[in-house]
Amino acid sequence: MLPEQVLSWLVQNGFGAVKGSQPVGGGCINAGTVLSTGSGRTFFLKTNYQAPADMFEREAQGLQALAVEGGPRLPVPYLYGENYLLLEDLAPAPRRVDYWPEFGRRLAALHRHTSDRFGFPQDNYIGSTLQPNTPSADGYEFFADRRLLYMARLARQAGLLSQEQVRQVERLASRLPELVPEQPASLIHGDLWSGNAITDSAGFPAIIDPAAHYGWAEAELAMTALFGSFPQVFYWSYEGARPLEPGYRERFPIYNLYHLLNHLVLFGSGYLGDVLRILDGFR
Repeated sequence: MLPEQVLSWLVQNGFGAVKGSQPVGGGCINAGTVLSTGSGRTFFLKTNYQAPADMFEREAQGLQALAVEGGPRLPVPYLYGENYLLLEDLAPAPRRVDYWPEFGRRLAALHRHTSDRFGFPQDNYIGSTLQPNTPSADGYEFFADRRLLYMARLARQAGLLSQEQVRQVERLASRLPELVPEQPASLIHGDLWSGNAITDSAGFPAIIDPAAHYGWAEAELAMTALFGSFPQVFYWSYEGARPLEPGYRERFPIYNLYHLLNHLVLFGSGYLGDVLRILDGFR
C-alpha cells in the first residue's frame, strides 16, 4: 500500500498516476521503493510504519542542509509524513573512474562549511535512535555528552552495558581534550558508512540517509573506515583539498565508539566485543 498523500502529490504536480513500483533492497531500518509514474519520471519512496513521528521530517531537513555547492550530490526531498519520505530518484549508475578522488574533494568541500557551534537546530536520528543536537561552542563537551555518554546510557538502560563499562566510557570521554586535536564545527553527513555512499545517474558521488549536524570532520572520516573502508585514494584526495592533523587514523576508534554503541543499542550484544576492544585500547 502506497501512502495516499504521495499518490495525490504526484498527480497534483503533473507526474500522473503510479504505473509501477519496484522494491529496493539494502535498507536496515526503512523500506525503499522506486515509483514509476505516467509522466515517465521515477521517484524514490522510503517507508517505515514503526518510525518516530518526526524521523522523516528530520531526514528531509538534513538533506536540505547538506546540499552545498561543490559537495556530494544528495536526493531532493519532495514530501514527507510520519511514515514516509518521497525523494528524487538518483537512478544510480556505475561509478566513474575518478569516483573516489572526486568523492574526497567533494566531502572536503562539504566540511569546509563551518559554524561557531557544534550541533544542529533540531535533534534528529542516527538510524532510528534519537540523536541529540543541542548546540555547544565546545566540541569536546558536545562529543562527550551528546554522543558517547548519551549512547552509553541508552545501552545501559537496555541492559547491554554494565555500570563499570559505562564508567569506562565516562573515563574516555573525560580524556577527549588530550586525545583529540581542536577542530572546527564542520557540516557533516553524520552516518557516512559505505552503504550511504552511492552514485547519481552520471556515476558521480552521492550520499543518502544523513544524520546531519555540525561536528568533527575527523569523526565523519572515521565512519568511512568502519564497515568496509573507502579506498586510500579517497583519503589522499580529501587531504589534498582539506589538510588533516597528523595521526588522524589513530583517532578513528574514538569517534567510531559512538556508532558501535548505537549498533549495540539497535542490534544487540553482537557489537559488545567491538565496543570493549576500543575501551580497553584507551584505558
